[in-house]
Amino acid sequence: MKQILLLTDFSENSVNAIHYALNLFKDDKCNFYILHVESSKSYLSDDLVLGGNQSIHDTIVKKSKHKLSELIENLKAHFKNDNYTFHKLVDYDSVIDAVNQVKTSKAIDLIVMGSNGVTGAKETIFGSNTVNVIRNVNCPTLVIPEGFLYVKPSEVVLPLDLNDVLNSNAFVELLKFTAHYSDKIHLLRLIPNNELSQELEKDTKYMTTHMKNINYAYHVINDVPMNYAVRCYTQTHDINLSALLVQKEGFFEHFFTSSSTSKISNTLRVPLLVIHS
Repeated sequence: MKQILLLTDFSENSVNAIHYALNLFKDDKCNFYILHVESSKSYLSDDLVLGGNQSIHDTIVKKSKHKLSELIENLKAHFKNDNYTFHKLVDYDSVIDAVNQVKTSKAIDLIVMGSNGVTGAKETIFGSNTVNVIRNVNCPTLVIPEGFLYVKPSEVVLPLDLNDVLNSNAFVELLKFTAHYSDKIHLLRLIPNNELSQELEKDTKYMTTHMKNINYAYHVINDVPMNYAVRCYTQTHDINLSALLVQKEGFFEHFFTSSSTSKISNTLRVPLLVIHS
């Protein structure tokens, strides 16, 4: 049985991401843990007590649990799937601490969240909570763009820079996902400055040995920034999902700032599956 963590701030974007997940896993037995986090930083310590034994904390948690119950009832009525079991979780903590605690205690297989929350600006694709979860939680994470309506992720694109290797646990995990939910995976090997790379030979050897029964396309793209390559390829092919393999150490500072890879977030038009190496 799959253990899926769904994050919600009750925004339209987060609920849409939940709907995507429930459509995607319709044929699987799943425990869905729907988590809402109230950040304690939003309140002054002097304001936490309303009077007597009643506290803002108790009031907020009670209200959030009620909204989660309503959300779950709506999901049950809409999806009517006996394979699904729902669990509501409310935490009064930082988002990262709350997510990491649930990931560990519930043995979470996948996190699903919207690209932006209720406070997200229109011009920003990744909200701060989304970035922080990807950075600080070592768990596969599926990010759904705002307003994206579910379609089967039948065609998946994976860009590969010189640090990405096919012979990795992260790539094996992606192949497992695509074998179950997709029809084809498109691999884009990006070679900067027309450099010769040993990765091309390694890729060929791996694909010949391990991908005989997998429907895939493999392209070598020279001296083109990754964001342009991915955007153009997505626009010219029927791509329904993009994926990234992420190194643990130092990658996200590189990913979200200096690297052209960061610009993928500004052109995200399909869901993004991030798998940590």
